[in-house]
Amino acid sequence: MLTNSQLAELLSREADQAEGVRQRALRRAARSAFLWPDAAVALVQRGGALTELHGVGPFIASQLQRWIDDPPAALDDVPLIRRDFLDLAQARAVLDAQPRWRERLRGDLQMHTQWSDGSATVAEMAAAAAERGYEYIAITDHTKGLSIAGGIDETQMAQQEAEIEALNREALTPRVTVLRSAELNLNTRGEGDMDRRCLAQLDIVLGSFHSALRTKEDQTERYLAALRNPELHIVGHPRGRVYNYRAGLMADWPRVFAEAAKLDKAVEIDSYPDRQDLNVELLKLVRCAGARVSLGTDAHHAWQLEFIDLGLAAALKAKIEPDRIINFLPLPDLKRWVSSLRR
Repeated sequence: MLTNSQLAELLSREADQAEGVRQRALRRAARSAFLWPDAAVALVQRGGALTELHGVGPFIASQLQRWIDDPPAALDDVPLIRRDFLDLAQARAVLDAQPRWRERLRGDLQMHTQWSDGSATVAEMAAAAAERGYEYIAITDHTKGLSIAGGIDETQMAQQEAEIEALNREALTPRVTVLRSAELNLNTRGEGDMDRRCLAQLDIVLGSFHSALRTKEDQTERYLAALRNPELHIVGHPRGRVYNYRAGLMADWPRVFAEAAKLDKAVEIDSYPDRQDLNVELLKLVRCAGARVSLGTDAHHAWQLEFIDLGLAAALKAKIEPDRIINFLPLPDLKRWVSSLRR
């Protein structure tokens, strides 16, 4: 039975042969397929219409029906730029088989607000997290070096911190602690773009590369430098890949993850559907190295907190040990881990 991920691959292949409006429609449908709550094949078997799925009109429905009726013989030769992406229906089936895994989750450690390029306020993201029963979330708006994403400077970060502190003094039910954080913009030498004294005031610091992401040369030294940056606790979306757009950076990953384990730093599973970075293949290497893992949705809207299922399922499929996932830590333990890194 074809999965939604496989249907996305077929839609992408069809788009590669198309042009103009048709190509754009096929590519949009391929990305939508990762967020369909049900398997398209199961929907058809129940007598439902494919047009019930988001992003599927009559033209796309006819394409999908053709493949469902006569599945291609092989889908093993998926290009690297589209390889190893889970769909939401697939992820939820994995998690439903191990319900205890989802119950361990205490928070989401990457999301954006109106302070940078998100659409919601800090309070709205906190309220959405409360509905999900979280203990904590980290607000990780972009920093000033990434001006294209509305990155904030030290003055704005201090203003945001005051807003977060005021929000934390209010009573949310159930209680959600909003952590002061940032997605620090890293240069190719692993250096951040914010004053160290400012970063020292944050509860936790995530840092990511946003430039020189198409180079073909080995980038191991770039990652080692980032991990050795004393201000950094989590390396965000490490490969920098984006579905059907950018394959991401290459490195000696066992060496990188071994260094993360040695320094007790975390590498992230960015659960945004187009990223899913780290993916299952690399997470198996993380498990072998014994490094810590962080989960973040990279949400830019409150509803996108549901993306966490993609990261949770990837960690489960890779058999990451629960004690290696920092989102499973109670808040006091999470803060103690950050303090130990700062010491």
